Amino acid sequence: MSTVNDGRPDKSMSELKLEDLGWTAYIQQCGESADALLHKHAESFPARVVIAHGGTYVVLSEHGRERALLKGTLKRAVRMGSSGKPIVGDWVCAVSPSHSGAVVIEDILPRVTKFSRSQSGEHRSEQIVAANIDAVFILTSMNEEFNLRRLERYATQAKVCGVPAVLVLTKSDVVSARNEKKYRNEVEKAIEGVPVHTTSAVTGKGIRELLRYFDVYKTICLLGSSGVGKSSLVNQMLGDERQQVCDIRDDGKGRHTTSHREMLMLPGGGLIIDNPGMREIQLWDAQGEAIDDTFDDIIKLAKQCRFRDCRHLNEPDCAVKEAIASGKLQEERLIAWHRLYDRE
Repeated sequence: MSTVNDGRPDKSMSELKLEDLGWTAYIQQCGESADALLHKHAESFPARVVIAHGGTYVVLSEHGRERALLKGTLKRAVRMGSSGKPIVGDWVCAVSPSHSGAVVIEDILPRVTKFSRSQSGEHRSEQIVAANIDAVFILTSMNEEFNLRRLERYATQAKVCGVPAVLVLTKSDVVSARNEKKYRNEVEKAIEGVPVHTTSAVTGKGIRELLRYFDVYKTICLLGSSGVGKSSLVNQMLGDERQQVCDIRDDGKGRHTTSHREMLMLPGGGLIIDNPGMREIQLWDAQGEAIDDTFDDIIKLAKQCRFRDCRHLNEPDCAVKEAIASGKLQEERLIAWHRLYDRE
C-alpha cells in the first residue's frame, strides 16, 4: 500500500517556477479574480495542491514542496461539511511557514475546470475528484476488467464537466494484435469523437503518444477502476517506479494500490494526477445534451422514429428498436442510454 508523502521540501525543486505548475495558462483563463484574492491576502503567494488526503495537505510553489495546514476559518468550514475544501489541482493562497514549519492555506483561488462525480449516500452530493485540469485520461484494461458501459459513463461525465477526454486501453501486452484491434474498434464505435490509444506499461507501447498531451505544462487526471494500470502508466511516464503497483486478483478484478490522489510533475513538463480506483461513476449535474453526445448513434436513429417523444420501449415504428432487431445497434447501448436518463 502506498503511503502519503510527509511533505518535506524536495531540494531538487529549488528552481521550480510557477510556469512549471501551469500558472501562466491558469491565470490567463481565470483573469483578475485570482489576482484580487492574492492581493486580499497581502502576505500570500500562489501554490498548487498536490496532495489532499484526509487532513494532510502538500503544496508546490516556487518555494518547493511543503506540508500545508488549513487556516482556522477554512478548517472550521470543512468540519461543518462544507464542500469548499482544497482539492488536488487547486491553486491556493499560501502564507510563509508558521511556527509549525508548514505553510498555511488562507484561501482557494477560483477553479477554471473540475471533474466531479455524484457521491452516493442518503443525499446526493458533488465529489470533486480534481481541479484545474486540462484533460482526463480514462483507462480500462483489455482483459476481464474491460467494461464499455463504464467507459460511456466516464466519457459522459467528462463532457458534463467540459473537460476533454482521452480513452486509454491498457495492457496490450496480454492480448493478441487481433484482440487489441477488436477492443479498440468496439470503443471507437461506441464513443465517437474521443481519441483512443492502446498502451502497455510493460513494453512502453503508446506512452510517447500520451506524453504529447502534456504540451505547455498541462495537467491531466487519470481515471479508471482499480487494477487497470493507472499507477503503472504513471511510472512509465515518470521513468521511475514512484507509484506502487499490484497484480490483479484471480477473478480479473483490480486491487487498490493507490490510496490517495496525488499530482506529480513529469520530467519533460506537465503534471499528472493519479487517483485511487473508482469502480462506479455516478453522473453529477448531467444534462441531456451531454448524454446525447455520448450516444450519438441512438440520437440519429431516433430522428427516424414515428413519434418525436419515442422512448424506444414498446412504441410502434421505432427506428432504434428496428436497428437492434437487424443487428445494426447493440441492445446493451440502448439499455445504457436508458440507465443514464433514468438516473437524471
